[in-house]
Amino acid sequence: MASMTRAQCLVALVVALVMLLCCFLELAAAAGRSSALEERQEVRSLLRQLNKPPLATIQSPDGDIIDCVHISKQPAFDHPMLKNHTIQMWPSYHPQGLDLDSSITSRPFTQTWQQNGKCPENTIPIRRTQEEDVLRARSVSCYGKKRPNYIDNSEQSVTKGHQYGIASTPANDTSLYYGTQATFNLWQPEVETPKDFSLSQLWITSGSYQTNDLNTIETGWQVFPGLYNDSSPRLFIYWTRDAYNSTGCYNLCPGFVQTNNEIVIGGSISQLSPISTYGGPQYDITILVWKDPKGGNWWLQVGNNVLGYWPSSIFTNLADSATSVQWGGEMESPDVRASTTQMGSGHFPEEGFGKASYIRNIQVVDSSNTLQSPSGLDLTATLPNCYNVQNGGVGTNFGTYIYYGGPGRNPNCQ
Repeated sequence: MASMTRAQCLVALVVALVMLLCCFLELAAAAGRSSALEERQEVRSLLRQLNKPPLATIQSPDGDIIDCVHISKQPAFDHPMLKNHTIQMWPSYHPQGLDLDSSITSRPFTQTWQQNGKCPENTIPIRRTQEEDVLRARSVSCYGKKRPNYIDNSEQSVTKGHQYGIASTPANDTSLYYGTQATFNLWQPEVETPKDFSLSQLWITSGSYQTNDLNTIETGWQVFPGLYNDSSPRLFIYWTRDAYNSTGCYNLCPGFVQTNNEIVIGGSISQLSPISTYGGPQYDITILVWKDPKGGNWWLQVGNNVLGYWPSSIFTNLADSATSVQWGGEMESPDVRASTTQMGSGHFPEEGFGKASYIRNIQVVDSSNTLQSPSGLDLTATLPNCYNVQNGGVGTNFGTYIYYGGPGRNPNCQ
């Protein structure tokens, strides 16, 4: 009888443990459902914020949905400092000395979506953000962020996983800058994983990482499957006023005021604006960013298209001028030394024209609103055996120029 009592106790204990385990699993499943529901709610809230009601919609051949949003309803005006902003439709002045002629192959800058329609006057075209776009990000709060948020906001931690091949205005130069113009060779670098990206861009900066007051204006072309769900080169913009800590993201962050109804920021570059081929024809786009001497806003122009502006009021250090300008390539991968993600053409600078990627006719805007060649360039390659940069010098058709790029993983990439 006593032994049966012990057996009954053991059975009862096992039953109790099973019931506890079932309760735990049920609670965990409920928590998971609750977490998933909360995430979906966060995603939908973000989509409502980003996707403004369109007056017309265009289905692009590349799969993008382009919404034509009234110019006064664009995401820029979600910025708290732009609630009562008056749109400036056109810059008061262009820099002197503009020359947009290309000595390579000059064609109008076109995008894929334009094959299926155009947006009406007083609207701007915006690439619609889809739920799956946001879900590909590490989290809803990270969507569109260029760099991970690390606890230590030093330059080393903020740029962890990133490699560069860039040229900069000299570090010992005390000049102030009011913009830049450069012509960027167009390529379609191979990107190893959707989380990797490869880009070519310009940076206009002031401030520092150390004091968390780095201000940047950035624009160029990029290949970023994790953001766009394809490997097409796309036009992008980015900005921050606090060293990427809480401000700034790709393309749709409140702040940039678009005035152009023909170009989609974040849109893929059309086959009518072809990509360069190794040993074959070379193609490029000219990008100009400058501070309007009268209005004070930082304007963006791609080819002959004036796209819009960053209001000076959203910045601190860039409210008046910049202290540095950079041009070059950047890639990101969790394991950069083992990554086969390419930069530029995927070939090293020493291969030269037709094989290496270039940025040519590099100029800066001075205090008199005039384009000038920079007084020397500092070169930085963070892993030169993987991705490098080389000063091309000064040429008749190329002005001040650089070659940059690389294949990533190779026997010397250590």
